[in-house]
Amino acid sequence: MRLTRRELLLGGTAAAALGAAGVYELVDRVTEAPIRHFGEGRAPEQHLLDGLRIADDDGVEIVVPTLHHQMVTATVASRPGLEEQASLEQVLRHLENKHPGTPDGLAVTVAWGLPYFRGHVSGAAERHLPVDRRASASGKPRRALLDAIRFPSDPDDTLLEENDLAFLLRSDNLDHIQEGAKTILDAMDGVVEMTSIRKGFAGGGFDGGPGLPKQLATAAGVPGADLIPDGSELFLGFTSTQRHALGPPRIVNFETLGLVDLGPDSYFRGGTHMHLSHIFENLEAWYLNFDFAERVDTTFRPRLPVEPGTKTVPQPPEKAASPDDVASDFQRFGAIGHSSSLQPSSRLQADVMGADGTLYRKGTAVPQRADFNTLDNPFFWSGDPKRDGMAEGPAAGLHFVAFNPSSDDFHRNRLAMDGLLPDGTRIGLAPRARGQGLNSVLRTTHRQNFLVPPRSHRSFPLVEVAA
Repeated sequence: MRLTRRELLLGGTAAAALGAAGVYELVDRVTEAPIRHFGEGRAPEQHLLDGLRIADDDGVEIVVPTLHHQMVTATVASRPGLEEQASLEQVLRHLENKHPGTPDGLAVTVAWGLPYFRGHVSGAAERHLPVDRRASASGKPRRALLDAIRFPSDPDDTLLEENDLAFLLRSDNLDHIQEGAKTILDAMDGVVEMTSIRKGFAGGGFDGGPGLPKQLATAAGVPGADLIPDGSELFLGFTSTQRHALGPPRIVNFETLGLVDLGPDSYFRGGTHMHLSHIFENLEAWYLNFDFAERVDTTFRPRLPVEPGTKTVPQPPEKAASPDDVASDFQRFGAIGHSSSLQPSSRLQADVMGADGTLYRKGTAVPQRADFNTLDNPFFWSGDPKRDGMAEGPAAGLHFVAFNPSSDDFHRNRLAMDGLLPDGTRIGLAPRARGQGLNSVLRTTHRQNFLVPPRSHRSFPLVEVAA
């Protein structure tokens, strides 16, 4: 099925873009939402999502993500007060009363950037923003929320964004996403001003069939779409939501692993850190220049024995790579795997007793991913098309969303992807070299870090303290 040009075109105004589906309307035409029937999604943490189904692929457990995703970024147009705080909370509670916070309903996560804390509640933020103990160990205190940085493999023009806030909406029901976004932004008219709308999809194909990435990319006419393997969760052909590759529920909370000092009043207990970026993916380069074995080497670990055609590769805790493993692989093969290079920083290096009383074993993954496939180029809608490099037509990519205990923790993970390991090991790879994991076929256009407060402080955090 190929979409017409008219079906791919976007509405010109922000309001029109909020209500438009574009190519993503095809998701509901080609797949059915999985059965979800447990949980209400009302935990103190905003980032947690109830009701996710667990699927099985040849003995590997997979967390089935929500089908539809939308991220709306914005700036705060005027200094917010208690009235604005109450208005935002009222509309969020209205949506919660109408829909459970599960894939059947609507999950809304509100995240706040450093420009908000610096520009609107600076005094209160100085007192209450969490401090990263590990990042501060060498001397100067460093907050759990830091400005985004460019990494060695990023292009020089990667834009480090300065949004005040972001709304992440997730649901199996596209109408719920569109209704929720419009309800929030209508209620906040004159208070916040949208800067971008980013849309996409995840899942599909776990129960057979070609899978959403292949079907949507083919319908949109993306070069290389026909090369995507049937049933793939991602454009690049492999599964990313293996249960062992994702952090367990509360591991990314600021307080859980003891990495973060919450300050005198623990205002942000139950909160976490969120990284948001957009990444273009070159499908033709990936599938035509790398055979299946090299795609496995690149995505997971060099010379990992995997049967041809496998999409879901086991990544159990006991097999997590160490810095020595990554260095040894490079010495032997001149390459590092994406997953294996991350594991010295993204997996626990020893057993940890969490603040919630849970024992997290060595090898447990820490980050929680909420990223989604996109055909945005690079966004569905932009308030500043020239700045954001908006282009016509679809393009395969990823809106990368990850929750970590702090900005520094995310930065450690991303630097490891470039061969800069947390123990000081430096892998001698040039930026975007073929042997450097996936970086030779990825191009990041935008980055920003955010703080996700607990549900109780999600609406204009610290305004009541500043008042």
